[in-house]
Amino acid sequence: MSNRENHNCGAVEAAVSAAGPGAYAGDTITTRRPVRHIYVHIPFCARICPYCAFYKDLLDRSQTSRFCEALLRELEQYESHRRTGDRRSLLRPSTIYFGGGTPTALNIAQLEFLVRGFRERLELSELVEWTIEANPGSVSARKAALLKKFGVNRISLGVQSWDEKLLKLLGREHNAPQAEESFRILREAGFGNINVDLMFGLPGQTVDQWRATLQKTIALQPEHVSTYCLTYEEDTEFFLRHARGEFRQDPDADAEFFEMTMAILEDAGYEHYEISNYARPGFESVHNRAYWLGKDYLGIGPSAVSTIGMQRWQNVCDYRAYIDRALAGQSPRESSENLTHQMKRTERIALSLRTRDGVSAGELKDFGAETDELVALGLLRQSNGNFILTPKGKALTDSITEALL
Repeated sequence: MSNRENHNCGAVEAAVSAAGPGAYAGDTITTRRPVRHIYVHIPFCARICPYCAFYKDLLDRSQTSRFCEALLRELEQYESHRRTGDRRSLLRPSTIYFGGGTPTALNIAQLEFLVRGFRERLELSELVEWTIEANPGSVSARKAALLKKFGVNRISLGVQSWDEKLLKLLGREHNAPQAEESFRILREAGFGNINVDLMFGLPGQTVDQWRATLQKTIALQPEHVSTYCLTYEEDTEFFLRHARGEFRQDPDADAEFFEMTMAILEDAGYEHYEISNYARPGFESVHNRAYWLGKDYLGIGPSAVSTIGMQRWQNVCDYRAYIDRALAGQSPRESSENLTHQMKRTERIALSLRTRDGVSAGELKDFGAETDELVALGLLRQSNGNFILTPKGKALTDSITEALL
């Protein structure tokens, strides 16, 4: 996973000068209040999954220690450029999210160096959620205990499927028993907030296979379940196989999978609080909700995206170049853009529509005819001054968003 789709909020004023590589001092940030959400991208994977379009690279043990040091150096760069006359930390996170790639592909010493480094460099008195993505093939009791010791309190476990044939198709390094053992290890380490990532719409996947995967997941009683429909992204093996006609997308089957997911997980007590996300009451992802609500966030690491106020930038998508720049005290930023109020409004509508709270009627006041038609079709409903997707509408989220925007 990555934060490349994440968005921002205009509540925080920022002044960002995109000075380009070699001039970190130009990349200062001035805010009225601290940045509360931090994403850290760790791109290393033991193997490259054929469907994944996020920035990743094969694990290179000769580079991982320098990479961890580079992450901390980038973090230090932001903390060293605090607002003039204000000794308070620029970064006072309420959430931290380590994604990838596979953060748990790092060894014990590297993980300790990294999480200890974050604890030493950040003001964490207001931290409520620290998530790390983990693959079952790289979970161990020692790693789990270490992460728990240093304050990580949420794990997102990339199971994807409990079916052995589908796991092989997806190129996963783990099998179903390993995934179950990883879940048990995390529980025994004391983690009381675990998300399980699952995928549907896979080539050759049957309704029975998906039902069995959902039922197996429910039996483990995770606090959170994320379910994603496979999309064929450019620069992936699956995209090429789709282009050759080996795989095909089946919208009707995908809709059936989606509706089954809603029915089974909601019946098991999970709240469908965002199109792809289900949680026990009180266990919604605080970090991801910040993205959907348009809050500001800082991205650390190669390819990571940041949005502060009306500025958005992305770091270089090459971990070797990232390491060299960060360790030399240079900016790792590769590109930046100035956002407009219209861009932010469009993002706010698109993301809010995916959540159970919906979009305020005020945001959609310019789309009266469109919203009236969608209500008449049973795809939208009004509640507490907001427009919310109906169960029928949730299956057509992308089409409804296009119709509005």
